[in-house]
Amino acid sequence: MLTTSLLYLPIGRKTFDMTAAEPIWAETSAILKEQYETVYEPAGIITSIDELEAFLQTLEGKAVDSIVYQSVTFADGEFAVKVLDYFKAPFIVWSVREPSVGGRLRLNSLTGGNSTSNVLKNHSHPFAFVFGNPSEAKLQQRLKLQLQVNGVIRKLQELSIGVVGEHPPGFFFSDADAVELKDTLGVQLHSLNLHQAFKECAEVEEERWIQAVERAEQQVVGLNRTDETVKKFAQFYTYLQQYINEHRIQALAVRCWPDFFVELGAAACSTLSQFTECGVVSSCESDIHGSISMYILQELSQGQAPYLGDMVHVNEDRNSVVFWHCGAGAYSLAHPSTGAQAGVHPNRKMGFTMDFGLKPGGVTIFRVSHTPDGYRLLVMKGEALDAAQPFSGTSVEVKLPHDVSDTLVELMNEGFEPHFALVYEDVADALIELGRQLGIHTIAYV
Repeated sequence: MLTTSLLYLPIGRKTFDMTAAEPIWAETSAILKEQYETVYEPAGIITSIDELEAFLQTLEGKAVDSIVYQSVTFADGEFAVKVLDYFKAPFIVWSVREPSVGGRLRLNSLTGGNSTSNVLKNHSHPFAFVFGNPSEAKLQQRLKLQLQVNGVIRKLQELSIGVVGEHPPGFFFSDADAVELKDTLGVQLHSLNLHQAFKECAEVEEERWIQAVERAEQQVVGLNRTDETVKKFAQFYTYLQQYINEHRIQALAVRCWPDFFVELGAAACSTLSQFTECGVVSSCESDIHGSISMYILQELSQGQAPYLGDMVHVNEDRNSVVFWHCGAGAYSLAHPSTGAQAGVHPNRKMGFTMDFGLKPGGVTIFRVSHTPDGYRLLVMKGEALDAAQPFSGTSVEVKLPHDVSDTLVELMNEGFEPHFALVYEDVADALIELGRQLGIHTIAYV
């Protein structure tokens, strides 16, 4: 059952065949209530504006991710306009098939959906269109995708990212304009002083920070709890965990170098890895859009841990690229033959970090990107290969669907940022639909 909140509005007119329309409504209602957590709906098909308004008034204060507006029969645009007076959530306009061909046009649902889509377009209101009867598998799959996308749009509007320290020198792509970000995606930024955090985390008592060590030991192979860097990881993780709980932060963008090595005396990688493993996606080098990219992938994949890495190597023979980073990666992403191995930073030689190759499987690669012209999305698909760990740190070799040399040149010519997020789920269609709904240009290699 998907944890989404939807408003189901079956709309019709009594001048059409209500005997044929009512089974459509009843079947739709049953399917929606079976598959989705929260469904607000009337007691039957709404056939007048007065009836619609009376029902909408009963929903005052209710939070809705999507409006499933089903043209059970034809109805004019007045109904949709009335709904807009009460709710601003995206619409899913749904037309059903005619029950018979020949003689009377019994439902005229398709024209109803056409009329509604026209009204919403002219009101600049986000919507998607689906067609088919409620029992059709293809229709249900498309409806599920649309509801997932709408749910992500709502969650982005509630997302607060903890920006822990400014980005490192020269990492301009990690920054974001807070006003533009809020206007485009709804995301808010919450700044946290990294140097203050270093000072205050040293005061966290062992009885509290030891829980972070015990959590890591559940999945990290070779973790030495007597290592001083493990203690510092646990103190910082525990301090930050309390802070994000108090301020309702759902994602992190953390400045990792040089400050963690110089001031804390430990690598940031383990902190980011454990937060991402536990559902608070965390990007290194204070990459705000990287964190958003990870968050979107996590939400569309029903909570799977995403990965963020640089594209560092090309293998033309295998038509593949390698995504790598110094030592951050959710524990569950490790290749099952090794598990999540504890290590040290490959350049700074300081612990503790992750050191493993990622598991094989189909992946979606994604980036919320920004240029002087505004926002854009990058969507790619690939196959993570069952190959030896390419480099120290965390890394994965991914075979691409198109010629790797051509793809590489196009990505560089487009000037995409060097951090790419990926998740072990095919969510490419949902990402493309997300871009359409948000009115953001999307470049896809699928």
